Amino acid sequence: MKSVYLASPFFSDKQKERIYQVKEALAKNKTIDSEKIFIPHEHEYQEAEFGSFEWQKATFQLDASQISAADLVVAIVDYKMEETKENEPDSGTAFEIGFAYGTRTPVAVVQFDPEKEVNLMIAQALTAYFDVSKDGLEQLATYDFDKMIPKFTRRPVI
Repeated sequence: MKSVYLASPFFSDKQKERIYQVKEALAKNKTIDSEKIFIPHEHEYQEAEFGSFEWQKATFQLDASQISAADLVVAIVDYKMEETKENEPDSGTAFEIGFAYGTRTPVAVVQFDPEKEVNLMIAQALTAYFDVSKDGLEQLATYDFDKMIPKFTRRPVI
């Protein structure tokens, strides 16, 4: 069973809600180890002041090591879904996707608003794409992450 690094913005209640919806779907997946779904904001460094250099360094090192240790990265790219028509992932999630790609860690991108375009660099880095606006959460719960057969839908990119 696969371990997961769940990359996503976590700055609003709606963003956190999406994280836990995806986590729940992944936990139902028989190819995912539900005990090994790493959500970065659940492991925030507490030994230094938020935003301090020590905090930044510890956060970066923990997240990078967790991506390297994970079997795959699942990334939610709906950063400002409620606020704007554009759909850029937050910079942290974009970095995590790029880092995973650079270390040959498969990336599954999850999008709740399929009307928004996916950035070209994100679209080319992914192994699987899940539009969860309809039955996508069910697809996420049943996808075979052991085989990681590429799963795409025709997505416009910017």
